[in-house]
Amino acid sequence: MTPLTDQSRRAFLKRSATLGLAGSAGPFVMNLAAIGEAAAATSADYKALVCVFLYGGNDYANTLPPYDQASYNLYQTARANLAHGRDTLAATLLDPATALPGGRQYALAPTLAPLLPIWSAGRMAVVLNVGTLIQPTTKAQYQANSVRLPPKLFSHNDQQSFWQASNPEGATSGWGGRIGDLLQSGNGASTLTCINASGNAVFMTGRTAIQYSVGTTGPIALLNNGASLFGSTTAAQTLRALMTGSSANLFASEHATISKRALDTYAQVNGALAGAPAANFPLFPTSNLADQLKIVARLISVSQELGARRQVFFVSIGGWDLHDNLVAQHPGLLGTVAAAVKGFYDTTVALGVADRVTTFTASDFGRTLASNDDGSDHGWGSMHFVLGGAVQGRRFYGAPPAIGNNTPDDVGQGRLLPSISVDQYAATLASWFGVSAGQMATVLPNIGNYNPSSWNLGFLG
Repeated sequence: MTPLTDQSRRAFLKRSATLGLAGSAGPFVMNLAAIGEAAAATSADYKALVCVFLYGGNDYANTLPPYDQASYNLYQTARANLAHGRDTLAATLLDPATALPGGRQYALAPTLAPLLPIWSAGRMAVVLNVGTLIQPTTKAQYQANSVRLPPKLFSHNDQQSFWQASNPEGATSGWGGRIGDLLQSGNGASTLTCINASGNAVFMTGRTAIQYSVGTTGPIALLNNGASLFGSTTAAQTLRALMTGSSANLFASEHATISKRALDTYAQVNGALAGAPAANFPLFPTSNLADQLKIVARLISVSQELGARRQVFFVSIGGWDLHDNLVAQHPGLLGTVAAAVKGFYDTTVALGVADRVTTFTASDFGRTLASNDDGSDHGWGSMHFVLGGAVQGRRFYGAPPAIGNNTPDDVGQGRLLPSISVDQYAATLASWFGVSAGQMATVLPNIGNYNPSSWNLGFLG
């Protein structure tokens, strides 16, 4: 880890103190740029992966609706009461650097419009028809049950877990955490390799890497970081000593180790974040997801202070299980994601680290193309977005699936049979992050079922 130079450290601290005192007195964007100048000057080899998980199963068809007339007609026929009007999609039509075969075209849902400038700048890619698989699977193999399939398909808990861990509910480690296992030794504080801003997720747990949870305002304090207990400083100090003191009892010793680590990490992170006040990150809208991404941005801005070179982050938003009221609720959810992700991306640009931060979406599964009246039901494959300065963007990756029911690409009611596995999606991210081909099976136990030439989908440079 290359330490901060004395000059850059003094400059960072000086600016941070000035920003803390000035607060709203100076232009917010100038404040952010000042923090960014220090970050860019000192982060020689930093990378971050940021997973945005959409809990509940996102409706792929209204997220990335088809636009070319022939495809749109099939889409509109399959879900007449749910489909976007074609005229409403003209403003968000995607113009890829390489046209899709057969004249196929897609548009972003109208409320995803904030992401369009990132796409146009070549820093956002669309990955088509991604989903949980154990091995390459054709429709004939699926129907004959002649290949291994993810257990309990279409089940929320199991498919969330399979997406995050390559195993159904009950998994003890996820591929984000297993990436952390391999790279945490390069960090000054290994505890800060895998950071969850939304609670707890198996994705972030490694075999050795620890999932560290933060709140939207900063680290979560043990004992509320109180200096006194029932009005007594002595009582508080005594309790802390009991919690962190050595013991011959293995259980008590492990408890003490965890307690001390929590107290020490809190002090370290809280101290570093004092140099990156939340008020100086102005590009975020108001939403819980935006708040989660803001704390991620703040942590990235002080990564050098924390001695971090590789970090995996997890944020999430629920509400996507729209069996009902899809037309009323789905656009708002997409709008929340678009605004929050746009704010986060713009912040990484302002910090000078956009090429070192890759953000990607994930969800339990896609949903049926067919309408169930005013919603859609559990599906399988879905469309996902990858954003960041290292993304080979303004491109589609994967083959556009046929649209309709009982096509070669669906297993009923427009449930897409994935043509790209989560393993391939994850391997592309992991490879950019620094995981070697020889280590990939440690992170993704099913990747060996795929030809190595297909492990990297090419959406990261």
